Amino acid sequence: MNSVIQLQQQQRQIVHCSLCPRLVAHRERIAREKVKRYRDWGYWGRPVPSFGDPLARLLIIGLAPAAHGGNRTGRVFTGDRSGDWLYEALYNADFANQPIALHRGDGLKLYDCYITAAVHCAPPDNKPLPEEFASCRPYLLRELMLLRNVRVVVALGQIAFTAYLTARRGLNLPLPLPLPRFGHASTHTLPDGITLIGSYHPSQQNTFTGRLTRDMFQAIFSSARRILA
Repeated sequence: MNSVIQLQQQQRQIVHCSLCPRLVAHRERIAREKVKRYRDWGYWGRPVPSFGDPLARLLIIGLAPAAHGGNRTGRVFTGDRSGDWLYEALYNADFANQPIALHRGDGLKLYDCYITAAVHCAPPDNKPLPEEFASCRPYLLRELMLLRNVRVVVALGQIAFTAYLTARRGLNLPLPLPLPRFGHASTHTLPDGITLIGSYHPSQQNTFTGRLTRDMFQAIFSSARRILA
């Protein structure tokens, strides 16, 4: 069975996952209660699968779906302000066919890019517990095995950065010593030739305060494009 089919099968497994009772209760409660501006939406309310090109050379790792973003729309980084920033940057760097992501039927496609998360369910206060990271980690490990063309990894936030390094350790992939340290635009060439780039997460906490600007964020994906070229 080829890796593309195996990735598709894994996404179906992710959607039906119920390993973490706290996350199951939270995502389903949010889907029932909704918020006023989305009261007419039929919320997804399940684990959010990964999204993108299974032959991608660029892998993006986020933290977890947003309660009223991915947990509402069923697609990672779709329907919230973080997604607005991400897909605009990917479009400008020629990794996406359009700069907006509204819902699963909006026609968005990714080119040479695949997006996953350390945790696939929306967590309370955007803070998964250690055991929830551990429960979700096998999905990330399997993706790293099946995404055989990846040459650049962009980690959105320090937690995603650490999750990627932890996953590499779990697969016995080579790691440099000392371990790479997270920082915005920090770039590390790993022993197997993969380039790891750290980026501040495009959360409102970072974008509203000016800690992360559009130019800073765009530069991350422009850099990824140059490395792949």
